[in-house]
Amino acid sequence: MSENRGGVPERPTLSLSGNWRAVNDEESVVFSLPTMRVRGHTVVYEDVELRESVRAATEGAVDQPVRFTFATNLAFEPPLPPGAGVASVFPTVRESAEREFASDLRERGFETVSRGRRDRTRTDEGVRVALRQYDATVPVDGARVDCEGWLGVWHDAGDVSLAGGAYVTDSVGGVDVEPGRYRRELLEAIRTVE
Repeated sequence: MSENRGGVPERPTLSLSGNWRAVNDEESVVFSLPTMRVRGHTVVYEDVELRESVRAATEGAVDQPVRFTFATNLAFEPPLPPGAGVASVFPTVRESAEREFASDLRERGFETVSRGRRDRTRTDEGVRVALRQYDATVPVDGARVDCEGWLGVWHDAGDVSLAGGAYVTDSVGGVDVEPGRYRRELLEAIRTVE
């Protein structure tokens, strides 16, 4: 990516394997900081097969994304002043992104959302990514099905990106799930974001 100083974020791309459907592709104000607004271009994908299997198995009781992933490229409005590096605002951006991701999970129907451990990975280009794990549940017939989410935040040459997603970790309505594979594929997708 090239440094984006114009306040307009670039559309992110990411590599996904399997049957994913784009459910959102938009630019918006992601959050506001004391001296600026942070705009983001976000793409969101959901696992179509898993959603349809869960909807059928629960006779429509669970009709929401139970596995999704997203990527967002950010831009600052107004642009950061010359000489002010992204590193100076990165901790604030990361904390704001973590709060917004938890809020987004709740809006998508996930409940009892809580932040978990921190971890790190690297993008395919070798840039270090700060990861945060999330625990959540999805209500099914009066019970709660466990879910896990991950958010990655990083900056490179003046650009800031976010990527993550969430997935069920327990069977829903008798539908078998593969949380280990889901986690591995999500982290692989995060590493490919451009």
